[in-house]
Amino acid sequence: MAVAKAPTQSERKHLAMLAAAEQLFLRHGYLGTSMDELAELSQVSKQTVYAHFGSKEALFVELVSSMTARAGDGLHDLDEVPAPDGDVAGFLERYAADELTVVMTPRLLRLRRLVIGEVERFPDLARALYENGPARAIRSLAVTIAALAERGLLSVDDAVEAATTFNWLVMGAPMNEAMLLGDDAIPDADALRRHAAHAARVFVATYGADRH
Repeated sequence: MAVAKAPTQSERKHLAMLAAAEQLFLRHGYLGTSMDELAELSQVSKQTVYAHFGSKEALFVELVSSMTARAGDGLHDLDEVPAPDGDVAGFLERYAADELTVVMTPRLLRLRRLVIGEVERFPDLARALYENGPARAIRSLAVTIAALAERGLLSVDDAVEAATTFNWLVMGAPMNEAMLLGDDAIPDADALRRHAAHAARVFVATYGADRH
């Protein structure tokens, strides 16, 4: 088994600056964050920050990309052989609960709100959030749904359309409430599990093989 290579000093500084950027941007917003403050929190010089990222805008875009990519990795690390026992509803319920657990966190919701607020100024931010978030989840789920359909466990004409439907059955209501009403509106774990089960039942009622 290969031993993980220790990060270099430059890599450690890069990660420290990203961590500081996350803390400051999510607390103060884009305009409210200064590169001087970021350098101080990272314990590096401002010149070092610019040497790594080039500009405040580039740093912000990399932060959005890295945070959403890590969240997506956390979800896709949970992938498994889809419904090995043929229990599609149970599989989709677990998938939905995993997705909600990863996405419905204060830090990611604050990032989403921040990006929406800056979309006119920095459209690349919204694109990075969308591509690494919803679009990536839908593409991955479409592959899973197609595999279930090939086994005769679902009846699906368009796997991407079905994946999009399931994704928004899962994310739509809790995401809208938390985005508009704030972190206090994030459902607790039990409520998220109940919502995941409901979304799975509705999806299987529409796309289940025995419904066609």
